[in-house]
Amino acid sequence: MLFHPTTTFIPPRVLAIGGSDSGGSAGIQADLKTLTARGVYGTSALTIITAQNTMGVQQSFPLPIPFIQQQIRAVLDDIGTSAIKTGLLGRADVVQMVADEAQRNGQAMLVVDPVLVNGEGHLIVSAETVGAYLEILFPQATIVTPNLDEASRLVGMPPATCLDDFYGLARKLHALGRSKAVLIKGGHLNDTDHVVDLLFDGQSFTELSAPRLPVENPHGVGCTYASAIAAELARGFSIKSAVQTAHAYLHRALSGALNWQLGQGRSPVRHFVE
Repeated sequence: MLFHPTTTFIPPRVLAIGGSDSGGSAGIQADLKTLTARGVYGTSALTIITAQNTMGVQQSFPLPIPFIQQQIRAVLDDIGTSAIKTGLLGRADVVQMVADEAQRNGQAMLVVDPVLVNGEGHLIVSAETVGAYLEILFPQATIVTPNLDEASRLVGMPPATCLDDFYGLARKLHALGRSKAVLIKGGHLNDTDHVVDLLFDGQSFTELSAPRLPVENPHGVGCTYASAIAAELARGFSIKSAVQTAHAYLHRALSGALNWQLGQGRSPVRHFVE
């Protein structure tokens, strides 16, 4: 006998838009692992395909914009979404298209992880793309999640050298980008025994601190963090609560990978961890 439920349940959903990492540590692969680990149904739209491992990117292939758009519309027109999370968009015209599609689906919350620099801190997008983030995508965002290098490049300030610099950086980025909230990740400030991230919602600041772990330049942290935030927002939590929960999850995921040995390069994140 077939079982027919008397009620239906639509799970919280997150659409992740970004690049593919064939090594599984970052990008869409990290997004979908994180969303699953956080109890959310994840969908995806790829912007770029890479041949990549823990040592770096060997080759990349940007996908045509009409195809990226078709992936987004295929998901949104059928499955829908509670939140959208963006990762590597790469080109100004992709930023514009994603902004248009997000506006078309205006009820979804938007988490923007502006992937602008590589693991060594070098800019990997054009100045036009940086401007498109600030002028087109950020104003629609529920929260933007740059690291220190990215935040500094977005506002044209020197890299922060101490926690006090975070506050001015967060205020300026919030004013320029006009997103609801800004989360600046402090992992690249290496002279401290704790990693401090700073959340600013336009009115109040929240510091999030965790002991620095003995892992150098881990891979997939930004993708995992932003996707975890998107998952909590999709589940109905406030921005502050979503960030706090995602921050705690990321620390557990990094701690859980300390005894892993995968590849010869950057350490991955252990997404499925208690």
